[in-house]
Amino acid sequence: MRTVSDRYLWLTMLLLGCYHGINPGMGWLFAVALGLQEKSAKAVIRAIAPITLGHVLSVVIVVVLTLAAAAWFSQTTVHRTAAGLLLIFGLYRLVRSRHPRWVGMRVGFWGLSLWGFLMASAHGAGLMLAPFVTAMPVNHHDGMTMSMPPAPPAPNYATGALFIAIHTLGYLVTMMVVALVVYWKLGVSFLRSAWINVDLVWAVALIAVGLIALFI
Repeated sequence: MRTVSDRYLWLTMLLLGCYHGINPGMGWLFAVALGLQEKSAKAVIRAIAPITLGHVLSVVIVVVLTLAAAAWFSQTTVHRTAAGLLLIFGLYRLVRSRHPRWVGMRVGFWGLSLWGFLMASAHGAGLMLAPFVTAMPVNHHDGMTMSMPPAPPAPNYATGALFIAIHTLGYLVTMMVVALVVYWKLGVSFLRSAWINVDLVWAVALIAVGLIALFI
């Protein structure tokens, strides 16, 4: 049976996915722009899959590296390091928020995937998950004899994969809903009057998550 803290970790992965999906810089704004350019909702939907793939690849790289580090070093050390890096990255985003920019709007599946990867990496999407991934238990090997040093714990890649899957579900569903609502009901023109400083909000969120992660 899972503990309450375990359930909170799963819920956190889902909510972080939803939060990433809401951020226009993480994909839906680009998908809507492509849909308006082609005057087709299908173009919006087609753009979402490769953007999600790029996002997932960025997250997977960070999660795998984090799990591997947690298997060789103290889990507490890796957890605090991940939270510290998240705080540092959040502070960096406060003072510098330049995004990778794409030239032109005529891009194919792999071009959109690369764009999604760059956006997720630039926003620290995987880094935001890292402190929570290190909060889950690791698999320890049993030593063969008492005279042999214990083997390092095995990285819990199975649980990490489930974390990524839940995060991706929240991201994908949220981004698709937001993109289609904006395309059908609002259009990008509303951003001229309703736009907020998303980079500032994102930087504050990174810092807040880093601080929360220190107490997980």
